[in-house]
This record gives sequence, C-alpha cells and structure tokens, in this order.
Amino acid sequence: MQGTGVEAGTGPTADTVVVHVQLRPRRGSTRRCLAELAALAAAHPTVGFGVTGLGKDERVVRVTVGVELGPREAIARFSPQAQAAYAFVSDLFTVLYDHMPVYAAEPAPAERAAAEALLLAADPEVAAVPGPRGTQPADHVLA
Repeated sequence: MQGTGVEAGTGPTADTVVVHVQLRPRRGSTRRCLAELAALAAAHPTVGFGVTGLGKDERVVRVTVGVELGPREAIARFSPQAQAAYAFVSDLFTVLYDHMPVYAAEPAPAERAAAEALLLAADPEVAAVPGPRGTQPADHVLA
C-alpha cells in the first residue's frame, strides 16, 4: 500500500518529518542503482537519510530511502536543512529516473529488517551503500 510518503518521527525528535522515496531498479541493475545512490549521497553531504527498506518481486528490487526533511516548524519556514533535503529528493527523481522513483509509505518491518541486514553485510571496499546518517547544519542556503 502506498501512502503519502511523509511521516512524523518518533522519540526525542518527534516533530522531525521523513519522506520515503522508493527506487525500483530491475534486478540486473541493482548494484548500479546503489552506486548511483552513493554518488548522489556524496553530492549532498548535509542531508540526513538512509536506506530504510529493501524488498523485491519477480522483476524489480524495491530500495526505500528515508530522507529527513527536518523539524516540522523549520520545514514551514523553508529552513536550510529543508531546502537541502528537497534538493536531494529532487535529484533522486531526476538523477535516478531510470530506477523508477516514487514516493512511498514507511517500509514494512520485513523490508526494514532486510535493509538493516544489507547495511550490516555491505563491504565498504566493494560498494558504498548509503547507510543512515544524521543531519548536519548546512553552511549555505540553496536558491
């Protein structure tokens, strides 16, 4: 079931908003998709995101990326963190267009567990699979 792709966080930063974007590379291009995602992550070092879900069907692999937009109040004011996150999401849709990106609901527990297993098993020497990272203050405001 697909939702709006936006959720409120839980815990100490309960007002943090996360948007989920699902990439759906064909099985033969999954490594290329992850490599392109890693390159995109390097181009956006201030954005907090991570691979939050992993699933598959007979034709595609579903890679769900959770992007932290920041605190709800700051999003309404279009903070530098929110601007950087929006730029990252925009690039997900343009740069990774071949991997059929769509907004998605929060991944199911099984998809979250599969993503965690992938990130634990990833060999940094073989492929840089983006893992969860927290946000850092942006040095500049994007126009």
